[in-house]
Amino acid sequence: MRKSITLFFLVAVIGLATCQSSIVEKLKSSLLKTTVTKDTVRTNKDTVRTEKLKLKFYKKDANASYYADKFNGKKTASGEKFDNNSYTAAHRKFPFGTKLKVTNQASGKSIIVEVTDRGPFSRGREIDLTKRGFMEIAKNKGIGVMVVTIEEVVN
Repeated sequence: MRKSITLFFLVAVIGLATCQSSIVEKLKSSLLKTTVTKDTVRTNKDTVRTEKLKLKFYKKDANASYYADKFNGKKTASGEKFDNNSYTAAHRKFPFGTKLKVTNQASGKSIIVEVTDRGPFSRGREIDLTKRGFMEIAKNKGIGVMVVTIEEVVN
């Protein structure tokens, strides 16, 4: 009886140590600042090219939404004309012209967008995407908000 209890505690301690080390490894990998991935980049003219991107992690579990159709054709904060069929975004902090990789955590799909506007102005939301970009990575086309990971594209 005593040997079985000792064996049980030994197995439990080894299992806990293994579990903790895998958690530590996951935390270390998520905190890496720069990663290089091979991605498909779409421009506003729908040209598609595959290139290696250098990415700098910004935020995980961010809420993303998309622009309403009523903003189509209006001026953005950067002075550009807004087009809901392009790959642009609104963010409160990133400078205009910054390229961001936005990945839907539910579907794993991602897009590259350029920051051209300020916002979103809804509490709890981190980024506003164009409707085209949002629908391209959305798992469920009927939703208005999704959880994403945001990474800055570094040149």
